[in-house]
Amino acid sequence: MILFCHSLVSDWNHGNAHFLRGVCGELLARGHDVRVYEPQDAWSVANLVAEHGTQPLQDFAAAYPLLRSRRYTPAELDLHEALEGADLVLVHEWSDHDLVRRIGEHRRDNPGYQLLFHDTHHRSVTEPQSMAAYDLRHYDGVLAFGGVIRDLYRKNGWAARAWTWHEAADTRVFRPVPGQPREGDLVWIGNWGDEERTAELHEFLLDPVHELGLQARVHGVRYPEHALRSLQAAGIAYAGWLPNYRAPEVFARYGVTVHVPRRPYVAALPGIPTIRMFEALACGIPLVSAPWNDCEGLFEPGRDFLVARNGAEMRRHLSDVLNDAALARSLAEQGRRTILARHSCGHRVDELLAIHRELAAPAPQALAVGA
Repeated sequence: MILFCHSLVSDWNHGNAHFLRGVCGELLARGHDVRVYEPQDAWSVANLVAEHGTQPLQDFAAAYPLLRSRRYTPAELDLHEALEGADLVLVHEWSDHDLVRRIGEHRRDNPGYQLLFHDTHHRSVTEPQSMAAYDLRHYDGVLAFGGVIRDLYRKNGWAARAWTWHEAADTRVFRPVPGQPREGDLVWIGNWGDEERTAELHEFLLDPVHELGLQARVHGVRYPEHALRSLQAAGIAYAGWLPNYRAPEVFARYGVTVHVPRRPYVAALPGIPTIRMFEALACGIPLVSAPWNDCEGLFEPGRDFLVARNGAEMRRHLSDVLNDAALARSLAEQGRRTILARHSCGHRVDELLAIHRELAAPAPQALAVGA
């Protein structure tokens, strides 16, 4: 498989790297050849290096010794060389419009491989003109990380075929880490979110922590000054960027975490949780979620995690989890069981390979994996 993405080596404000690392690692573990291309001037890498120097890139290489990417500049990218011998090519939606078009034209002239576009963002609703500008005429189809996005591609005529391909947890990395010392009550790992969930973060994170007097810690990037002041006022320690692969050891030191989806997903894109929810459950930490519509039946709310419909319920659930060891243990164990049974990167690779076989069949049918 050949993958074109924004970045594999940096997860600085780039959550797509999480899932793509897991998929590439799973394919490599099964003996497949995987080649990854990312632009030389990737925004995520540039910001990571500007803040932390090049050490995080070396740390990534040590944490993922089998994962490598080839950095390119568009003017010097030779697609005949890059795509030589390909069976399956994935192009992630944060790729440049011109690159998406060029790869499609290469597929038109070289039909020996299958070509899929991978969409893992809300821009199909919030920036439809940008998504419509992608030239997918020569792509075999789209992998969308939710049924509602899959349906938008079909309805809008952006692609002839589309499949649901949810994100998932890399269970080789995201797992319980026993023996860690307890450092506090609650930890949240996530970026502020471009003001897409400011009110929700106050209602479901900052205010409950403050009112319950919890010892809490937040990791993430792009927190504006007003957000940092709000964290401080709530008594929450801000700890900055955390390499994603280190999240398991951090989760292991706290009693609970929360899931606060961005507003576009709650309002217009039901059925799509953030990937951090998959990862937290895989790590065996009890989780309480702000409202979202699990219309695709990914989880069992109330068993895998608790749902708080408002700030008052969030306070009550957090208090219950932190003061009831049996409840906390039940949530942690059941949430992890669900991930292992249905939502690992291994499951998603199985789905990807099934789509690959479907496209290779003499008379393919447009079926939605996981729909």
